[in-house]
Amino acid sequence: MGGGAKRVKSYSSDHQILLVGEGDLSFSLSLAKAFGSASNITATSLDTLEELESNYRDGKSNVQELKDLGGTVIHGVNVHTMTQNCIIRSKRYDMIVFNFPHAGFTPGLSERNPLAISRHQEVVRGSAKNVVKRFDGEIHVTHKAAYPFSEWNIETLGEKEGLTLLGSSAFNMRDYPGYSNKRGSGFYCDSAFPVGQSVTFRFSFH
Repeated sequence: MGGGAKRVKSYSSDHQILLVGEGDLSFSLSLAKAFGSASNITATSLDTLEELESNYRDGKSNVQELKDLGGTVIHGVNVHTMTQNCIIRSKRYDMIVFNFPHAGFTPGLSERNPLAISRHQEVVRGSAKNVVKRFDGEIHVTHKAAYPFSEWNIETLGEKEGLTLLGSSAFNMRDYPGYSNKRGSGFYCDSAFPVGQSVTFRFSFH
């Protein structure tokens, strides 16, 4: 790591970082501002550019700020098929970051429902391991720790994907100024949700 590298928790301005399912891209922008550059940041969202601008009040400005700081922003990226994207496929990332992955809300389907949990778990899977540097790269998944979200069993999902849990740590929003977590689907997609007790799980291939 270079002597001039800037750090935010586990992340460094020297890392090649891929952020998946980014909502309004405010987490990516928070890192970029702390680093003073987004040149090593690739931020992706499931939304097209038009959807992002329509769904999130700050979406358009966040995209522009990231690009002004040298970042790469890719729209319409599904975690299960993201390795088909030529830009993503051309790189090997030190860090892949999933913050609060979620399959979206289904009317009448409780978050406690096994079907809903199964759908959410499927989102956590995907093809992340194919774009991480094989030997020293990490995948970070930040997730609520309280019931029913604990039923997602993130640790077990990681093991089934051939990953090793390096550890976990409490997630604190205050560590990322400007980050605004989003519901990401439905009429209130631009609204924040209670983070409460949340944990970042760190996986690797070791």
